[in-house]
Amino acid sequence: MADTTTPVATVSSPTEHTTTPASAPAPTPEAPSTATPSPTPATSASSSSASAAATPAETPASTGGAPAQPQQQPNKRKGAPAAPKTGGTGGGAKKNAGKPAAKPAASAASASASASSAAASEPVEMDAPSPFSNWKVKGGVDYNRLLELFGSSPITPELVARVEAVTGKRAHPWLRRGLFFSHRELDMILNHHEKGLPFYLYTGRGPSSGALHFGHLIPFLFTKYLQDVFNVPLVIQMTDDEKFLWKNITLEEGRHYMRENVKDIIALGFDVTKTFIFSDLEYIGHMYPLVLRIQKMITANQVKGIFGFTDSDHIGKYGFPAVQAAPSFPCCFPHIFPPEKIPITKCLIPCAIDQDPYFRMTRDVAPRMGLEKPALIHSKFFPALQGFSTKMSASDPNSAIYLTDTPKQIRNKINKYAFSGGKDTKEEQMKYGANLLVDVPYAYLTFFLDDDAELQRIHDDYQSGRMLTGEVKKILADKLIALVEEHQRRRALVTEEVVDSFMKVFPHTP
Repeated sequence: MADTTTPVATVSSPTEHTTTPASAPAPTPEAPSTATPSPTPATSASSSSASAAATPAETPASTGGAPAQPQQQPNKRKGAPAAPKTGGTGGGAKKNAGKPAAKPAASAASASASASSAAASEPVEMDAPSPFSNWKVKGGVDYNRLLELFGSSPITPELVARVEAVTGKRAHPWLRRGLFFSHRELDMILNHHEKGLPFYLYTGRGPSSGALHFGHLIPFLFTKYLQDVFNVPLVIQMTDDEKFLWKNITLEEGRHYMRENVKDIIALGFDVTKTFIFSDLEYIGHMYPLVLRIQKMITANQVKGIFGFTDSDHIGKYGFPAVQAAPSFPCCFPHIFPPEKIPITKCLIPCAIDQDPYFRMTRDVAPRMGLEKPALIHSKFFPALQGFSTKMSASDPNSAIYLTDTPKQIRNKINKYAFSGGKDTKEEQMKYGANLLVDVPYAYLTFFLDDDAELQRIHDDYQSGRMLTGEVKKILADKLIALVEEHQRRRALVTEEVVDSFMKVFPHTP
């Protein structure tokens, strides 16, 4: 799949994005959105953007309706995209034009939801076709609007409580804080699991560089949580073919990036007995019969409508969406799901919301092939350092924190480039407080600070003016430095042999 880091309005690579022409009709939900914008980290699952219909109807992918969000450039499939590319300044506390009349009171969860909602309201650019490309919203992406247009369902506090009841574990902070805010048939996956029936997870990465940044980690960290609490198999697709089709890289470079990225993924702690990582270039023969069946069911006009392809795009792009769709079905992995032993297996796909058009297409063709539709759970976008309206880009190393960065580089990037919602002077900050809706350091903390009480304290003190921007940036830098150092330590233990063990085609534990 395409990575989901920061969409921009250009048709590039399916796995990464899905551009839908502005003229394409949008899905219509059955009911209007009603959710409230801000949950509390400890209790609420629905974010400020999770306010869609209770049971929206799904529209066939062929309609291709999709709002354009900040164009992100997703990497391979389900990474959490970075913010759009319009406006946004380097760092500093002078990003707010004008001073608020009063300091609003809100919960950390609320700010968490609103901060991610801000990220959502900006146009994103993607390498791959993106449904967001032609629906630019100045200042961010309206997640409530996405729920309406895509026809997906909001993740409500009730659904989060059910996840906890079924797993016997506390829900992940990203569920409680509304950072994963939308789904398709997650409730059916829970029903399936309660009956003792099998399902598996599917996510992926488009390897376009040798180093991952924090935005790329979102889908993998959340997928690991799902694998741990449900104790299920996982397949991870590395779309080295897609990157060759969309990027100016050779097949040899793509293979090198793929193996380097796999080392970072393995270092997150996945269980080798339940995790199969595969390269499209190496594994395509096992999937090709199903890829052909999917391709035969989708017309060129449908692909143009869904992904925004034109007559000038080479034919490799037209064929690729079926390659990303195929792993949604267990018949592609007979060594994991032998048909004679496990005749029916459902699939759950954690991904950023910009990947939904790919899987609406997949869900549309599934019943026509006699296969089960995959279920999805969608995340919001992860902003670039420069703000919600900018994009993480490999060409600008200061737009993101990379897992190869040194402590000095991390601290410098946060202090110098992280867009602040604080005021220009200490006096103004103490008087007016920070605007958490645009503050990137606080937004990052909503993702990577697990302690709900501490996040609430920072929210209250920073918004009220009792805390300065420099203090929040220091907390963030300390947190990310610790995470990167631990990741680098674990990654150093991942040898080529370990990579081979995850990518070997052999029976895994279902």
